[in-house]
This record gives sequence, structure tokens and C-alpha cells, in this order.
Amino acid sequence: MNASRLVDFLGLRRSMAGLLSMVVLVGLGEHMAERFLPLYLQQLAPGAAAVFAIGALAFLDDFLSALYSFPGGYLSDRLGHKRALLVFNLLSILGYLIVIFIQRWWAVLLGAAFFISWSAISLPAMMELISQTVPKTKRTMGVSLHSLVRRIPKTLGPVVGGAFIALGGVVAGVRWAFVVALALAVVAIYLQQVLIADPPATNRRAERNPFRLYCQMPPGLRNLLVSDILIRFCERIPDSFVVIWATRHVLAPVTEFQFGWLSAIEQITAVLCYIPVAHYADRFGKKPFVLTTFVFFTLFPVALLYSQSLAGLIPAFVLRGLKEFGEPTRKALIMDLAPEDRKAAMFGLYYLIRDVIVAFAAFGGALLWAVRPELNLLVAFGFGVLGTVWFAARGRDLA
Repeated sequence: MNASRLVDFLGLRRSMAGLLSMVVLVGLGEHMAERFLPLYLQQLAPGAAAVFAIGALAFLDDFLSALYSFPGGYLSDRLGHKRALLVFNLLSILGYLIVIFIQRWWAVLLGAAFFISWSAISLPAMMELISQTVPKTKRTMGVSLHSLVRRIPKTLGPVVGGAFIALGGVVAGVRWAFVVALALAVVAIYLQQVLIADPPATNRRAERNPFRLYCQMPPGLRNLLVSDILIRFCERIPDSFVVIWATRHVLAPVTEFQFGWLSAIEQITAVLCYIPVAHYADRFGKKPFVLTTFVFFTLFPVALLYSQSLAGLIPAFVLRGLKEFGEPTRKALIMDLAPEDRKAAMFGLYYLIRDVIVAFAAFGGALLWAVRPELNLLVAFGFGVLGTVWFAARGRDLA
């Protein structure tokens, strides 16, 4: 396959190249520094304050990721995706500057409010850019490329950040990482402004009221949202306890090093799915692939329940990687089902509702685990069955 045919197969356009470049650069800076913030907080905060600060940081990450989705979609509708992405990058830079110049634990939390949820606040604008830039027949491919490229900084960022810490220690190393993150964000802004085309002019008025916007959500999208919430309960209830199950609870526990390799197997499986699934989902419809993904989500807790050694955990983690089988397809289906003049805002509202509700799953999972670990996995499986059946019966696709 020559270069031009490959570009056409992947649905690449100039604006798409700008978007993917920004995802790599800003994401690399984000994961280079953010992963080591708990260590940094331990150095800056005395005693019990460090524990509080680390807990507050984790809360901010989950809470703001949920809340930022809707403002991100609103600003994309109000300003256009190109200017909205510029604003989001500038907010990240402001957060980096706070952490670089103020060496206090509270400054880390303040700065994190600006940069820690960049992915969440920018996602609606990115999805709208993809829907406007990539042909409808390649929309799933465009979203899959975005999901695939996002894994590059997730993989490389912690390696580079760890190297900085190895060279300069925790405090100096994390600050160096933030300086480099700031520089990468500036480069990303330049590429974004040069490569991404201005969105078409429109007279639409951005809707700032989420309740009024919810009334405009089509029935097909509401049914996808209900099934997605149930499936995320299936995922999040056991999520924090998977490492404990594998390394402490099974009959033949694996080592932490082996668990690292199991996680790598999961990521490799996910990456191998993206492009072929996107190609066939664009050709034959999205619902079968989303439904298959929900089945994989549902089966993982049961597979984990019956995995009592490394030999059983390997196929279980392959199954866990397969939950990404139709995840980009699901995002593309959201964009298909959303109204033409409300795609970014509707995408943001979808994620706001889903993530706020699913945030409670972790607490429920802890209570279930305290009763009995096996109960945690069985309840998760039950939520998966409900979500899969709901989507099979009421889910909708667009030809």
C-alpha cells in the first residue's frame, strides 16, 4: 500500500495531523509530570498533610474529569473547536507555571485544577473536529486513530519523567518535567494554529443549560448512555482491586513484576484492535462492534473470578484488552447520534452524566470487596449483563 492510499485508508487530513500532533505533545507533557505528583507532594507536604494532598489530587482528577466535559463541549460550540483547543492549552500552561514557580503542596493542587483534566475538557472539541474533518465513512477510523495515538504519550511520558527524577531527584526532576511539558504545550499551540483549519461559520447559539440540552438528546443516544453507565459500573466496581486479586488473593499469586507484564499484554491487545475494527465498523455499521465490546466488558469479571494462576490470568487480561475493541466506535456512534448543530456540547453532556454517576461505583466496589471479593466480581458481572442486554434490545445504529 503506497503512501497516498494509506493516507486515504486512515482518513488523514491536514487538520487531523494537527490534532494528533497536539495529542502527542500535550499528552507527553501531561503524563511525564502528572504520574509522579504523589512523590512530589510527599516531598513538599509535612506528614499527614501529604496523605491529604495525595488524596485530594486523586479526587480532583476524577471529579474534574467528570465536570469538565460539559464546559469543554459548550466552549467548543461557542468558540469553535480551534479556538476552544487554544484556550484549553493555555489553561494547561497556566497550571504548569503555577507548579514551576510556587513550590508548595497547595500550589500543586491549584495548578492541577488547570492541567490535570486536559484530556476530559478537550475531548468534546476533538470529537467535533474529527466529525467535521474526516468523511462520515471514515469517522470511526478518525476516532480510532485519536485513541491509538493517545497511548503513545501514556507509554513514553512516565519513562521520560522517571529519567528526570533519576537524574535530579524528586523535586528537581518533577519541576524539569513541568518545564518540558510547558515547552511541548507551546509547540502544540503553534502546530494547532498552523495545521488545523478554521471551522465553518455558523449562526448557532451554544446551549449553556445542561438540563435544556438533555431534552434535545435523541432517544438513541439516551439508550446508549444508559447501557454505557451500566457497563462502566461493571468496569469500575472491581477496577481498583484487580491488582490485589492477582497478586494476593488467587491460589497461585503473581508477582508485581508479572502483573506489570499482564498490564502490558492488555495494552498491546487494545492497540492491535483499533485499526481493523475501525475499518469494518465504518463499512458494516457500529452497533455490532459496540455490542461486542460490551460483551468483553461483561466477561472480564467472570474470567478473573476463575483465574487462579498466571496461566489463567494471561487470557483474562487479553480479554480485558479486548474491551477497547469498539470503544472508538462507541465515541463515533455518539457523534453520529448527536444533533448536527450540538455535537460537541452533546458529547460533553454525555460524559458529564456518565462519569458523575459512575464515580459512585468505586465506593460500592469497596463495600462489596469488604464483604467478599468474589461478590465484588459477581455484582460487576451482573451490571455488565444488564448493560449489554439493554443495548442489544434498545441500542440504535445509523446506516
